[in-house]
Amino acid sequence: MKTEYDVIVLGAGAGGMTAASVAAAEGLSVIVIEKSQFVGGTTAVSGGMVWIPANSKMAQAGIPDTNEEARLYLRYTVRDSFNENLRSVFLASGNKAISYLEEKTSVRLRSVKVYPDYYPDLPGATTGGRVLEPVPFDGRLLGKHFQLLRWPLSEFMLFGGMMIDRADIPHFRKVGRSLCSTVHVARLLARYSKERVFAKRGTTLYLGNALAAQLLYSLLILKVELSLNTAVNGLIYDGVTVSGVSITNAGRRRDIRAKRGVVLATGGFSHRPEMRVKYLPKLAGTLSAACPSDTGDGIELATQVGAKVRDRNADNAFWVPVSRFKREDDAERIFPHTVTDRAKPGVIAVNRSGLRFTNEAISYHEFVRAMFREPNGRPSIPAYLICDRRFLWKYGLGAVKPFSLSLRGHLQSGYLTRAKTVRELAMRLAIQPESLETTIKRFNDDARAGVDHEFGRGGDAYQRYLGDAENLPNPCVAPIESAPFYSVALYPGDLGTSAGLVTDEHGRVLNDANKPIRHLYACGNDMNSIMNGDYPGPGITLGPALTFGYLASQHIRSES
Repeated sequence: MKTEYDVIVLGAGAGGMTAASVAAAEGLSVIVIEKSQFVGGTTAVSGGMVWIPANSKMAQAGIPDTNEEARLYLRYTVRDSFNENLRSVFLASGNKAISYLEEKTSVRLRSVKVYPDYYPDLPGATTGGRVLEPVPFDGRLLGKHFQLLRWPLSEFMLFGGMMIDRADIPHFRKVGRSLCSTVHVARLLARYSKERVFAKRGTTLYLGNALAAQLLYSLLILKVELSLNTAVNGLIYDGVTVSGVSITNAGRRRDIRAKRGVVLATGGFSHRPEMRVKYLPKLAGTLSAACPSDTGDGIELATQVGAKVRDRNADNAFWVPVSRFKREDDAERIFPHTVTDRAKPGVIAVNRSGLRFTNEAISYHEFVRAMFREPNGRPSIPAYLICDRRFLWKYGLGAVKPFSLSLRGHLQSGYLTRAKTVRELAMRLAIQPESLETTIKRFNDDARAGVDHEFGRGGDAYQRYLGDAENLPNPCVAPIESAPFYSVALYPGDLGTSAGLVTDEHGRVLNDANKPIRHLYACGNDMNSIMNGDYPGPGITLGPALTFGYLASQHIRSES
């Protein structure tokens, strides 16, 4: 490790690695400092979606979109006008950032032609194309550095380490019923078996793990120095300029200078208890699906030198309902219920009164907001997902994977509750039996006709996309009637925090006087969300993270 670099980046998630890659591609010397032993941050365990309106891949696919349409959509979905200028910068620069990364680094994205915005009926919304996803990545290219990449959640892998593409999922459901699907799955399994000869898990990477791997590979190719397991004690600041950082590595404390800039990209404060108490709603609790090392370090470092924090976002976090379970090592984990179960036909969510409280197929962010509301004074924390035997086998439920031959572990741990009747299930969950029976009867009567009179489930393109297209006439509703019946408890959780450092259009961190702190930048969840805590569509965290990581380093390069 040298004592001086052009750029120091704190944090090895998508935003930080993007900033480092761009700076290095522009000929600057760069070091990435990461407090944990892994690279990838929350990105590595995420779906890897990148929201970039009016991107060039949409045009290539013949999908119409304009920045004006996207701006209209954001005006309807982002309720606070704060940061409107940064949203405009994002729209003007997002496609430039992606094009640059694909030209100068190893990042490769592809258009998801069908993936609706989360509020598809609002003006300016699209049903696909704005979302980009990483192309599959061969982890063997990383060589010995593959072990540095943070693993995806094991519950999103098969057979102890096999990742699959979203397009592979229907084939697994049709194994034994379709010759084409059976052959397809057999080929995937053969490939995985070969990969496991040389690695502890599969090396064909998808989703956020592929994006993190692409960025790590870029760092290696561009000769960016990596310092893992390194704590940052403070910024070196003379009252005008940030000129470096003080670090501790392997028990040794030292200063490292940055000639051009320090970029904060440490992932927000999801796992910092005192910040959660200060910035998040009282009902938010302590559960987070974000990377465990996201403890607000970047925000704290910046505030020590006078940086301004915006804490008046809608809820100050990006919400997701989560369930709590234990793995075989007896360690408690959480499962984020994003898109795998709630919108599928044959499941409902009820509160403690045995009543449905929202449309189960809405976005995960809005679902948790519904949990917070407590309609008519009836608490919805915890809420309970309830399904039957057929649903559990075909779709799984939370950490319970589809086609599970044994449920013993989840039943014994209490994660999964099972009963022969709805009434018995209600009693086991301490829910009023008559109320739950009435709720399920009402839902079943509607489901047999393919409707949901209570909440309109399956009523828009986003909900139908997350359902099961083979389930007609409504891909999101089916009766719950095949005993035994099952339930998993849901709690509020987050995918990351949205309150953060106020920045300008270049990613420069501002002080209380709204003036830039010289040579200090932020991106990712250290930077206050340009969406102000709202969640318009898939990838609205990664899209801005990549864009402002790119803009920060371009500004650093341009500064003398």
